[in-house]
Amino acid sequence: MGISNWGLSRVRDRARIGVAAAACVLTVLAVAAACATPALAATSSSTHWTWLGAAPANGSVSLALPLKANLTGLQQFATAVSDPKSPEYGQFDSIANLARRFGASAAERTRVTRYLRRAGATGVKVDVTGLFADATLRVAQAGRMFGTALGNFRSAGARAHAATFMAPESSVRIPAALRDDVTGVVGLNTQPLFGSSTPSESSDAAFPHKAAAGVENADDESGYSPRTGTAAGCSAATTQSGFTPNQYLTAYNYAPLQAGGLEGQGERVALIEIDGFRYSDLRSFSKCFGLATPAINGFGVGLKKPLAPGGESTLDLEVLDAAAPKLKAVDVYESRPTAVEVLNSLTAPLRNPGSKPDVISASLGSCEEATRLSIGNGGLRHYEGALAMAAASGISVLASSGDDGSSACLTPDGRPLAGTAVSYPASSPFVTGVGGTNVTLNASNQIVSEEVWNDAPIAIAAGGGGFSILFKRPTYQNGFDLASRRGVPDVSMLADVAPGYEIFCTAKPDCVGAGHENPWSQVGGTSAAAPLVAGGLALVDQSLRMNHRQDLGLANPLLYGIDHSPQAPSVISDIVANDNDLGPSLNGRSSGCCTAGPGYDEASGLGSLNLAGLALVAGATTPKIVNVAVSLPTQRHPVAAKRLLATVSCSGRCLMGAYARIRIGSKTTTRNSNLFLLKKAGRRTVTIGLDKKTVATLRGALAKHRKVTATVYGAILDPSGNIESRTRGKELKVRS
Repeated sequence: MGISNWGLSRVRDRARIGVAAAACVLTVLAVAAACATPALAATSSSTHWTWLGAAPANGSVSLALPLKANLTGLQQFATAVSDPKSPEYGQFDSIANLARRFGASAAERTRVTRYLRRAGATGVKVDVTGLFADATLRVAQAGRMFGTALGNFRSAGARAHAATFMAPESSVRIPAALRDDVTGVVGLNTQPLFGSSTPSESSDAAFPHKAAAGVENADDESGYSPRTGTAAGCSAATTQSGFTPNQYLTAYNYAPLQAGGLEGQGERVALIEIDGFRYSDLRSFSKCFGLATPAINGFGVGLKKPLAPGGESTLDLEVLDAAAPKLKAVDVYESRPTAVEVLNSLTAPLRNPGSKPDVISASLGSCEEATRLSIGNGGLRHYEGALAMAAASGISVLASSGDDGSSACLTPDGRPLAGTAVSYPASSPFVTGVGGTNVTLNASNQIVSEEVWNDAPIAIAAGGGGFSILFKRPTYQNGFDLASRRGVPDVSMLADVAPGYEIFCTAKPDCVGAGHENPWSQVGGTSAAAPLVAGGLALVDQSLRMNHRQDLGLANPLLYGIDHSPQAPSVISDIVANDNDLGPSLNGRSSGCCTAGPGYDEASGLGSLNLAGLALVAGATTPKIVNVAVSLPTQRHPVAAKRLLATVSCSGRCLMGAYARIRIGSKTTTRNSNLFLLKKAGRRTVTIGLDKKTVATLRGALAKHRKVTATVYGAILDPSGNIESRTRGKELKVRS
């Protein structure tokens, strides 16, 4: 579950972004026998396992053990701070504090890590969320510890997607010494959902729904008319058939925010991906449309090398760039397309110190039943805990609802199965699920009409939606559905593959290949809609911060509240046309779900968003940031003490700290304190530590009788580390 960066971050001018390596972690199912039911038995009877022999005893396996944590309390807190009707609304907490409050106790952590080390495990640690303990063991060690031999298997479905994986040959038993402290083990089963995809492959057969129906050429058929509105950009793009950034940004009212200088400055967005990209493609895209190009940080989950460039990552990055071109950073987390690795990627940003995002976007999903069978109820509960922790810390998490209509479960060949199902993680109550529409624009690129995306029968693709079998209806959906289950999606945006989004992509075979050598391509799917909304929420967060308001965090309670308010027409466009039912094209019968109509429905959610309207309403709804002040206690010899002191006070609950800009002549260095949560109005004296290098520099300067001053600022920060409010500087003359 850990993640490490191999120094390939903030790359701007390389043709290929580097990817750091992290432990590959897959959840074990307590299988009863070598030929036990595979993860997708409930959705594909053609899939079965073939035993190939014992797994090599000296091979290594990376494991995570879910710890007994207060997941109920964590979810209750996340719900409260996300609800505009709650007195705790907007009172987010840092990951570190949440881990202390709701994660495993110190005693539990010690017992688990001590046991694992004594058993010969390496790389033993508890991750920063306090929800998992990580360890690496030899296959033989892991088998002895959990009471089962580990074998190699092959899942045989469609030949192209057959996969070799490791799994337990008998029931898994948690050691007696761990049963009071852990709820399971993750990583003994490495089975993909529908098969495997190597880093060089571009397969969507296993976990995700990638861009629907792949990349579409201008001549491909569609259920809709050609591009409408007025395209703008370089001629190489505008002579193609896809919508250009000026069109969808105007259609959904991003343009006024960008014209007002809101382009994502200071915001960080994490993208969860199953293929790679070329940075040069992103630069070509941004140059064509006159956009800035943000810094990119690459991370890998379960990978030893970067994934080959593909259409999905390229699409996500370019749509995000169009929506928020001046983000502080975009963190790209790459993994293979298996359920657990992608879910680990989804929570990896929480475990990556110094890179906590404001928004996480995943253009990925798997039908709920397949997900549950793959990771188990215990694994699902802990991943929900991690998503709740993201919401509790003020992170907005979005996921595409899928490109298979109301039939999210797939065959090994990737064809939707008749019947209703929705996609996880879009179905999580702590995630904003994004569905799909098609739009008709006028010459000014304003929306003339918008309907649910459904290309059947010409293509078996439609925006995902329906009712969850895993989750009850969350409180923010009360009053919207007669059903007692979570409804998906929450909102919908442009997703149809034709005209689609115009992107620049040189990845083979996704984007260029035999019969299509032009790197300008047209791509669609809810895979595009999710990063579009993610970029929009980053703009809204930026607007809130500039106006001394708290971040959005989980946007769903606010959005559903707006829909039942007089402000609804200025924020949400109701979608009332078409359905996402693929049943007639699958088995000739309707699946019974889902048709758009007035108000909320499982075909389009609440509808599509007006981002400028959302920013305006959010600015009047989210809590104000409290006032902050700073004073400097007496400190005669800060260099000798290796610290500076500052007393920071807040007029209300705040996450606060202090920092000092230390000046020696014309050179300046900045040092920060830790963050502290004041639960009510008050003050706290914080320490701004001086490291060895700074102390040595200061001593050298003072020995030469040079003037050294420190200007100290108190600050209120959001959980991502962005400064929401700060004091004027207080100057301190530094003495030895």
